[in-house]
Amino acid sequence: MTVAPPPEPAWRALLDGEDAAGALDAAGAVGEALADLPPPTPSSGDPARASELAVPSVSGGEAGYALFFAYLDAARPDHGFAEKSLLHLERAIDLLASGEALADLYSGFTGVAWTVEHLRERLDGGEDLNEEIDEALRDHLGSAPWRRQFDLTSGLAGYGLYALARLPKPAAEELLELVVDRLAETAVERDGTLTWHSSPEDIGPEARQRYPQGHENLGVAHGVPGVIAVLARTVGSGVAVAKARSLLDGAVRWTLAQKLAPGSDSVFPYAVAPGIEPQAARAAWCYGDPGVAAALLVAAHAAGESAWEAEALDLARTAARRPAETAGVRDACLCHGAAGLGHLYNRFYQATGEALFRDAAVAWFRHALGLRRPGQGCAGFLTWGPEATGEMGWIAEPSFLTGAAGIALALLAAATPQEPRWDELLLVSPATIGRRSEGRFSPLPTRSDSC
Repeated sequence: MTVAPPPEPAWRALLDGEDAAGALDAAGAVGEALADLPPPTPSSGDPARASELAVPSVSGGEAGYALFFAYLDAARPDHGFAEKSLLHLERAIDLLASGEALADLYSGFTGVAWTVEHLRERLDGGEDLNEEIDEALRDHLGSAPWRRQFDLTSGLAGYGLYALARLPKPAAEELLELVVDRLAETAVERDGTLTWHSSPEDIGPEARQRYPQGHENLGVAHGVPGVIAVLARTVGSGVAVAKARSLLDGAVRWTLAQKLAPGSDSVFPYAVAPGIEPQAARAAWCYGDPGVAAALLVAAHAAGESAWEAEALDLARTAARRPAETAGVRDACLCHGAAGLGHLYNRFYQATGEALFRDAAVAWFRHALGLRRPGQGCAGFLTWGPEATGEMGWIAEPSFLTGAAGIALALLAAATPQEPRWDELLLVSPATIGRRSEGRFSPLPTRSDSC
């Protein structure tokens, strides 16, 4: 049985009172802190901080800062944040032009191009700055058989997400068709289901020790759920429907077959591989039940599948009830921290109006704000990550995915009525983005006086 996607409700602020005030104060402080970042040149007075910015990427560099300042400007106009957004976007483009860059969505030129597309109304003139990117990706995806990654952050799903943002351009349709072709040729059949294998070369050293032959990954960032969301959006867009739908159905069947035994800390594991006991996953976007639920919900609405919607919401409810002490949260970042969980549960609340999701989102945002330490890190936020020595520790991280910019974006979404279309990068925006039509959604939020 199929069901039409529900009409999109107006985005409403989740937080109020002291919670909203604290969120807006923290987001504003991040803006002030990042406004002082020096240009990414060796002549900077602080080489360590300059090196942070010497990358164009959306996940960890200039394009991510451009995205943050655009949304901060929409919430707090007339503070010069629009100019900051344009400045960082220009820096990202200049950095791409000055050297070699990966094709990846999160770490390479595809992510910069996605940001340009997302913020295109801020650019002067009518020139399409992404036509060369389209050509480069077409050449990149023309390589068959495909020997590279399939995932959202570094591979095929990421290229598909960029192509969806470019619809209805003919070049975007061609890119989507190529993505589906490459996904089809790399899919692995497992007992009537379909999945994608991560080879040992494509996973980190720690994972390689546990999975010496590779694995099938169940995280949104690096695994099959991210592919599911992109395939479903492709079906909804009207491009390569038959082939994409076949892959989508097989991938959903495979994913739903990977549930752990009842009583486990999570419903889905990190990954699976023959002969290796699967591990319960933490609660996060990158890995874990909240991210899987969000991807399934997007897929359900894009493909019009009520059964998938029921699975997604049941999974989200189970995740929302998980005790915080078992969630594996250490910091506040979007990727795997408290603000990321708050944002996911906020998305579920906005979609359903259920008090369970509202309460979970508020609790995680309070936890994120409780982790803030004024005078330390970036506007009080510290990230648990690798230090310069390679050892794990508390570091000042300004970036979108694992740092203060992403935390602030989630806080703005919780405290204002501005819909956070930036989270298309996380595959948790409504699936109407990417539909082919005469009209286009404006991805740039309108300004508000709510702050």
